[in-house]
Amino acid sequence: MSYSEEKFREAIKEKKIPILILDNKWHKLFKKTGTTDEIVRLEGELTELLKRQGKINSDVKGLKKIKSDLMNDIVAHMNDGEENSSARSEAEKKIAENKRLIDEANDKLSSYEDEMLELPRSIDRVNRELMINTMELCYEKLDANTTEIERIADWIHNVRIELKKQLITKQEKEYYNGELYSFMHDIFGPEVMELFDMRYEPRLRKAEGSVQDDNV
Repeated sequence: MSYSEEKFREAIKEKKIPILILDNKWHKLFKKTGTTDEIVRLEGELTELLKRQGKINSDVKGLKKIKSDLMNDIVAHMNDGEENSSARSEAEKKIAENKRLIDEANDKLSSYEDEMLELPRSIDRVNRELMINTMELCYEKLDANTTEIERIADWIHNVRIELKKQLITKQEKEYYNGELYSFMHDIFGPEVMELFDMRYEPRLRKAEGSVQDDNV
């Protein structure tokens, strides 16, 4: 781990990170960026941890309900059979069985205690790794896109410079043509120029049309 990455992880250590896979926008994000094998792996691991947490919470809730029902049943049988030894014996057996079941429920609840404490930490750890990998992927895409934007901006800048140069050259040649034609007109006279205009006019008109197309 590089020093900068270590400092970054330390900086976000106390920040609260929402569970990413529960956010629909997080899933939509990958339609723009694509994904990576590591992101897929972390998503799967986080999904399993959340499923496990949900199952344990459900089991714990069920076991507590069973314990409560068993305790109520014990209380209900405490006064049974006070006048009948047979009924009293059955009540004692029922109470003993209920106590056994309560002990089993307590053992199961006890076995869940460590996992119930560890699961939130594991979920947070994997979720943070998923966040970091997601951010790295997004910034890679942003960086690549920014490089392309800068390349295009440079190209546009260079094209604009070249366009200005070509416009200046075009104007200079148009001015040259105008001056040259004026001199020729003055030197050779309108009648001679008319004959030459008839000879060269199609070509000149074609060139002018090309220039107008370029301007469009």
